[in-house]
Amino acid sequence: MLTIWGRRNSLNVQKVMWLVGELGLEHRHVNAGGSFGGLDAPAFLKMNPNGRVPVIDDGGTIVWESHTIIRYLAARYAFGTLWREIPAERSLADRWMDWELATLQPAFMDLFWGVYRTPEARRDWPAIRDATKRCADCYRRLDDHLDGRRYLAGDELTIADFPAGATLYRYFELEIERLALPNVEAWCRRLAKRPAYREHVMIPFDDLRGRLEY
Repeated sequence: MLTIWGRRNSLNVQKVMWLVGELGLEHRHVNAGGSFGGLDAPAFLKMNPNGRVPVIDDGGTIVWESHTIIRYLAARYAFGTLWREIPAERSLADRWMDWELATLQPAFMDLFWGVYRTPEARRDWPAIRDATKRCADCYRRLDDHLDGRRYLAGDELTIADFPAGATLYRYFELEIERLALPNVEAWCRRLAKRPAYREHVMIPFDDLRGRLEY
């Protein structure tokens, strides 16, 4: 059976759990990280020497790093659908996955930690304004790309959608000023109709407010 280690309120874990839900894979979830601890246990470090979640064990195959896990699971269980057979088509998904990791996620996490996880008295507002602008630039880029498309790599869901799509629920729940993003908002509404997205991404995160530590 597939086993997944991680905490449900981790954005990177949510990316993986959403995919597992879309695939309908039987699995066992082990709470780890944050308040659950366990990441410095020898058995866990043997699986992932970096001591981070998510980690999966798929019948003896250990995989860590959320985007690598997404690619692995899609290639094994959704070949030809979420994982496109033609390399040129698959590159459309790969580039957006890598862009999310290199560009969107650093901006988003700076914003989320700055405005939500940092206690109000300790917030660095110049840094928050900078992160807000960087996020706005990223989501505007997504909005331009989504013009005339239902999903990031075309008219059907692919692995491209999981990394950036997982950020949307939190981004639109933050009490900040946002640009009008009609195409991103329409994409978010489409994702919100998917049961796996609602179950694994659209979950409360109030327990993280004002907490710099877990």
